[in-house]
Amino acid sequence: MKFFVDTADLEEIQEANDMGILDGVTTNPSLVKEQGNVDFHEHVYKICEIVDGDVSAEVTATDFDGMMEEAHSLAGIHENVVVKIPLIQEGIKALRALDDEGIPTNCTLCFSPMQALLAAKAGANYISPFIGRIDDISSDGMTLVEEIVQVYDNYDYETEVLAASIRHPTHVKRASLAGADVATMPFDTLLKMLDHPLTDRGLERFLADWEEYKEARKAEAGMA
Repeated sequence: MKFFVDTADLEEIQEANDMGILDGVTTNPSLVKEQGNVDFHEHVYKICEIVDGDVSAEVTATDFDGMMEEAHSLAGIHENVVVKIPLIQEGIKALRALDDEGIPTNCTLCFSPMQALLAAKAGANYISPFIGRIDDISSDGMTLVEEIVQVYDNYDYETEVLAASIRHPTHVKRASLAGADVATMPFDTLLKMLDHPLTDRGLERFLADWEEYKEARKAEAGMA
C-alpha cells in the first residue's frame, strides 16, 4: 500500500518524506489556503520538489472547458502533478479527454461504486472514495472501498483505489485489508500509526535496565 499525506504544509511533507515512507501528496485549494498568502502554483511546485511521487492538485472549475484549461495549467507545473477532477458529468468528460492526452488524473469526491465504475471507464488513474464523510452520515465508508476494489478486480481496471477522508489509523488498517492501493491521510494520523502503549512501555523498561546496567558497571569499576 502506498501512503500519501493529505496536506499543503511543507514542513509536514518534508518530515513525512524524511521518514522514508512517503509515496505522494494530495492537496487542494482549501489546504493551500491554510498556508496563508501563497501562490497556488508555486506552492504545488514546492511540494513536487520535496516528494518523489504523485502530487494531486485540484481544479476548481465545474465545466468541461474550464476543467481542461485548469488541468493543462496544473500539469505544466511539474511532472509529478496528478490533476484532481470532481466526479460529475463534466468531470467524466474531462477524465476521458485528459486520459487521451496522457495527463494523469485523480477522480475525487466518490461516494458510490457506480461512480467509481464510471471514473474507471473514463480512464482515471486514481479514484478517491471519501471514507470519513460517509461515516459522518452513519454509514460505513469502508464498505465502499471494499465494493470498489471488487468491481475493479472483476473487470481488471487499472485505476488505483485511493482511500481518502481518512480520520484515524483504523481507517488505514481496514483500507489495507480491503485492498486499497493508496491511503491518503493527515500527517498527524500518519504519526498515530506509530503509537502503541506496549511499545512505549517496552522502551521505557529497556532504557531503565540500561541505566541500571551502567550504574552497576560503574560500581564494579570503582571497587576494582
